[in-house]
Amino acid sequence: MPPPPIRDDEKLAAELAAEAGRVLLDLRAKQGFGDPKRLKAAGDREAHEYLMRSLAAHRPDDAVLSEEGVDDARRLDASRVWIVDPLDGTREFSEEGRTDWAVHVALWELGELTAGAVAMPARNTVLTSADPPRPVDAEGEDPAAGERPLRLAVSRTRPPELTGALAASLGAELVPMGSAGVKIGSVLLGEADAYVHGGGQYEWDSAAPVAVARAAGVQASRLDGSPLLYNRKGAWLPDLVVCRASCKDRVLPAIQEALTHPTKES
Repeated sequence: MPPPPIRDDEKLAAELAAEAGRVLLDLRAKQGFGDPKRLKAAGDREAHEYLMRSLAAHRPDDAVLSEEGVDDARRLDASRVWIVDPLDGTREFSEEGRTDWAVHVALWELGELTAGAVAMPARNTVLTSADPPRPVDAEGEDPAAGERPLRLAVSRTRPPELTGALAASLGAELVPMGSAGVKIGSVLLGEADAYVHGGGQYEWDSAAPVAVARAAGVQASRLDGSPLLYNRKGAWLPDLVVCRASCKDRVLPAIQEALTHPTKES
């Protein structure tokens, strides 16, 4: 007999992200790292197929937008759309010893993200909107913040030019890492102070981690401060910023200054 359906959307998002992560860990162990290209392709495919099967079983009436699937325009008229990235940080997944890759599962309903989970399988961690991490500065300024530079999470392979200019103006330290989910997670877990991205992304890159960030009460918006909108035509979402409350008043004005008066570096 198949297992009973999971009624709670946040619980379902967390369980599907975690189980897709286990699929990926098993694949890594079975296939090894001798052929990274083959491992990447298998990871994308197997995690996608698992999520599509599971969502069809648990939420057969809902639409799905997946990085690895065909974009069905009917989702634009749907009231509920699951936005998933079966393997975020494919490059890191294919490199032995790296843990900065993730699985993203989010639910969009009538204009809002209502559930989200980010599994970081190699770290045995699942961040969920149902029980988001408590921000480091939830009860006031981080006592160590004044003793170190701001830490900006940034892509280890394709850092946007904006972050270099921003780091210079803020005297910030760049902290390279893989998956966008891991970068946003690093802000929620106190490992970075902000994640600023201006190099172009798709909705599946950020929907789940942004759902968790919003549940945690952390700043998450477009670079110009406008809302992050999902389930849009084309699924293109060019930029975002996620940052801790204690540094928001420094980071957001610095972003606007960099955008309004770009230097040669930005």
